Amino acid sequence: MALRKMFLNDLLLYEKLGGYCFGNCGRFYATKVDLRKLRPMIVKRIEKRSQFYPVRSMIPVANEVLLARNVLIHGVSTLLNSFPLMACKFCPEIYIGEQGHLIPTCRGYKHRAKNRVHEWVKGGLNDILVPVETFHLNNMFQSVIRHDQRFDFDRIPAVVELCWQAGADPHSENLNPSSWNLEATNDNVDGTESFPPNDLAVIAKKTLEAWETLRSGVEKLMLVYSVKVCKYCSEVHVGPSGHKARLCGVFKYESWKGAHFWTIANVDNLVPPKIVWRRRPHDPPVLVNEGRDFYGRVPAVLDLCTKAGVMVPAKYNILMKVQGLSGPVNYKI
Repeated sequence: MALRKMFLNDLLLYEKLGGYCFGNCGRFYATKVDLRKLRPMIVKRIEKRSQFYPVRSMIPVANEVLLARNVLIHGVSTLLNSFPLMACKFCPEIYIGEQGHLIPTCRGYKHRAKNRVHEWVKGGLNDILVPVETFHLNNMFQSVIRHDQRFDFDRIPAVVELCWQAGADPHSENLNPSSWNLEATNDNVDGTESFPPNDLAVIAKKTLEAWETLRSGVEKLMLVYSVKVCKYCSEVHVGPSGHKARLCGVFKYESWKGAHFWTIANVDNLVPPKIVWRRRPHDPPVLVNEGRDFYGRVPAVLDLCTKAGVMVPAKYNILMKVQGLSGPVNYKI
């Protein structure tokens, strides 16, 4: 009854003031604004915003990320010459070892199967360092890329584009297009060259440090520069707003003509960790399904470096399960 009386009082006050007020709930009227007069002011404000970028304090971070990326690519390429990498023929699963595991987690080509044993083939650099590409913008605040303009812009690694927008030197050797292609970089490494264990440990240590520097640096840059990722696919866009190229391949949302649904990205979208099963010294030679709850799951770069004899940071101990059991234990009473 009290709420009804309060509502009637607010309604009488609303009518008394000519519809410009509704109690304590704020104003409900709309002011008449000429958008044609506001447009020059909005455009001028957008142009002024570009004067504050790139942020000077983030330029050293961008250069450090590019250097770490190059060290990581060459380090992983060198370690793969000494440690075999297996990749599933029908899904993205990989395993670092002489032969793959027997854990049935394969979902087949385009997820058409479920819980199948993997069919292993020899893997490469792109299986560990998954390439994530994006459109290269002429400037950070340019107009949105339309669908018919998708072939007018180059596709480059998302990390390189992020560093480019953050103020990295475009004439630097780290931004040379020859270093953008991971497969080309892998082919440049001499596959017949062998290293003694001590040298491999040094290379692995530098590779792991570069991995940590790359991910932490990208995370810092993403706090300043906007990066978008599609909600339904892995498309990434570095810039204030996503593009309008209709490239989303999720068949469930084909009614939207392939338009992306953009959301805020995180560091895993630009630098995928590629989680793999890790075999410990007390595990069986071939990992089986019965012990899948006891095996460690770590990023592939981390597992590759540990096989070269590197001590990993303590924050990964919970993922590695170093002292964990290798399988279920049956207690008899």
